Amino acid sequence: MALSGFERRLEKFVEGAFSKAFRSGLQPIEVGRRIAREMNSGRTIGLRGPVVPNHFLVLLSREDTARFESFAKALAQELKVAACDHASDEQYHFLGPVTVELAEDLKKRKGNFEVVATIEESKLPPAAQFRLPDGTRVAVGELITIGRTPECDITLTDQKTSRVHAEVRFVPGGHLLVDLASTNGTLVNSTLVKEHLLVDGDTITIGNANLYYEVDR
Repeated sequence: MALSGFERRLEKFVEGAFSKAFRSGLQPIEVGRRIAREMNSGRTIGLRGPVVPNHFLVLLSREDTARFESFAKALAQELKVAACDHASDEQYHFLGPVTVELAEDLKKRKGNFEVVATIEESKLPPAAQFRLPDGTRVAVGELITIGRTPECDITLTDQKTSRVHAEVRFVPGGHLLVDLASTNGTLVNSTLVKEHLLVDGDTITIGNANLYYEVDR
């Protein structure tokens, strides 16, 4: 069976700088698969589609904790990105930032592990910004307006832009782009949208201007 995107990513991680550490014993791909399984089994129905766990506590044996210790931060980051890749593949949504934590469980034997997955709603907007066509960056907080009038937080002079064209508001899970019944519409990654939960790298097109949504890492 072909490997999914997250499995390919973890295989590349294993084949990289930490290849010697994973010649035997518990493998990151096993943990990644368990995280994906917990996401699948823990999904619930939200307003914009399936909502899945976003916090993952990986409980490891003392031996495996010691073996992973020197690269635990890098491994947690790879597992986090793998979880995001799986969510993207399955069109899942999160209610908060994705976090992966590795912890020791004295009850676990070498090679055995457990993933405790929970949905944790974010109470603060993610640290994000719009990169404008001229290179200017505008921070995105709880609410930001985009339009042709000077009163908007981001002012675009293009006549194809409505006076108050769209807004971006913080909702559980991130920043929601909302088209405010504009004349010419709002596109995200070349697709016309009324509402869209933004993710890092999205390109928002309003009139002839492209705005790039970037999450601080």
